[in-house]
Amino acid sequence: MKLPALTLILGLATPLAGAQPCAAATVQSGAAVPRVVELYTSEGCSSCPPADRWLGGLKGQPGVIAAAFHVDYWNGLGWPDRFSSPAFTERQRQGIGRNGARYAYTPQLVVNGRDWPAAVLPAPAAEPARVRLTWQRSAAGELRLAAQPLAGAPSRIVLWWARVEDGHVSRVRAGENRGETLRHDSVVRDYAQLPLWDGRERGEWTVPVKPAEPGHASRWLAVATDAATGAVLQAVEIGC
Repeated sequence: MKLPALTLILGLATPLAGAQPCAAATVQSGAAVPRVVELYTSEGCSSCPPADRWLGGLKGQPGVIAAAFHVDYWNGLGWPDRFSSPAFTERQRQGIGRNGARYAYTPQLVVNGRDWPAAVLPAPAAEPARVRLTWQRSAAGELRLAAQPLAGAPSRIVLWWARVEDGHVSRVRAGENRGETLRHDSVVRDYAQLPLWDGRERGEWTVPVKPAEPGHASRWLAVATDAATGAVLQAVEIGC
């Protein structure tokens, strides 16, 4: 199935009115690179619920950062996934080849930039970070992301961030999962890729803050990758 192209736009903005109140905080990445798990999934795919449940089981595991990107190319086959976005479909499409996958499919796991066909995480590696990432939230609710190059940092670095929510439940009324009740964690609700960073000097960006769906707290993830290989250089998350 041919996937539509989409230009991703980063919105730089101060927090929206009505955003959920969060305490001021600063969270900095550690010395080692965590395992970053991306799941490409859809409520319209009958093979996806087991993968969704598996991803939910990663909550609270140290050294693991997870994000579920719901793609939109199943939407015309009976059930529109309300969490899906063409931006997530485009992200999956852009990873084909570079991450080792030959085509887009669901459910797809990508672990630290590599297509990962088994629902078993690799053992934690002692790979030293080549970028330091810092989330800083002010008392007024403004959220800023900073990146500092470390030894071995490449000259072309891609940074992306995502706002995720846990504990979502959907009762599917059509399509391959008709009659099923699906549960989702680490659901990506907002996402953007930052402009290419040369990694020579400290960078800092303002990230837009949007309110979470009622009953679901937000977490913000930030990931730095090597633009040439897609390898994860560092990642960090901040909760609310």
